[in-house]
Amino acid sequence: MRIIFMGTPEFAVASLDILVQHGYDIAAVITVPDKPAGRGQQLQQSAVKTYALSKGLKVMQPEKLKDEQFLEELKSLKADLQIVVAFRMLPEVVWNMPPLGTYNLHGSLLPKYRGAAPINWAIINGETESGVTSFKLKHEIDTGNMLFQEKIPIGNTTTAGELHDQLMQLGAEVILKTVQAIDAGNYELKPQDDSQSIHAPKLFKETAKINWNEPAEKIYNLIRGLSPYPAAYTSFADKNGNLLTVKIYRSEVEEASHPHEPGTVITDHKQLVKVACSNGFIRITELQMAGKKRMSVEEFLRGFKVPEGFKFL
Repeated sequence: MRIIFMGTPEFAVASLDILVQHGYDIAAVITVPDKPAGRGQQLQQSAVKTYALSKGLKVMQPEKLKDEQFLEELKSLKADLQIVVAFRMLPEVVWNMPPLGTYNLHGSLLPKYRGAAPINWAIINGETESGVTSFKLKHEIDTGNMLFQEKIPIGNTTTAGELHDQLMQLGAEVILKTVQAIDAGNYELKPQDDSQSIHAPKLFKETAKINWNEPAEKIYNLIRGLSPYPAAYTSFADKNGNLLTVKIYRSEVEEASHPHEPGTVITDHKQLVKVACSNGFIRITELQMAGKKRMSVEEFLRGFKVPEGFKFL
């Protein structure tokens, strides 16, 4: 069985690797074109391309997925099956090409958290479990008939980065199981229940801004749901009136009634920084000031004197 694999970030590498390790015939790997990144704007290749080249696999990087030359080359590979993990939306002419179809891995328990950021939104919304789903692609995004689904619990301190790494490994196992079942012709596709659908939209800057008027638990879930990327943030005005940004990576919840206005910062100037919210405090343990490195709250307090009446906006 000849397989074409499509993917871009590190999340997809584990799935490609497990197929290679089990001896599957990877006809080609399709990933995004190299992009300039970093201060020097050097061209950077995707994690999937780096891995594929290290294994001597054929790599294709089309600018446009409807490009005639790309489609002809894709057809000439005569793949039986296409596997997609963390790639982009495919036109029908691509996903409908192989005789066995195109199967996608999604980082949620579909139909929950269809969309671009399922891992983040599951934690932001305070879910206690997540998982991965393999399904056959069709027109509407993340709605195809499902093949396999595996669940894992979300701990009450788990961050999006930690859940990402857990689902990356679990997803690789589900992709292997999916390919083995299709190869054996022994599988059943199950339709999704659209009435259970939850949307997981793309993350924007306004998504990540902390509103200190919210309850402590909601802010806490936002912080861990966006850690380490893109990171929940707040801001404050310096003595010149300039707004400075602070990203918060780790925190704890302290539920308590208090007289403080939301956003008010309480500190002992040594190892404690907590911020008042509607029903308690968020105790910050790891943060990053604009232009500085990520640091513990103790490091922050050694370099920054918190004035009396200091507030996050």
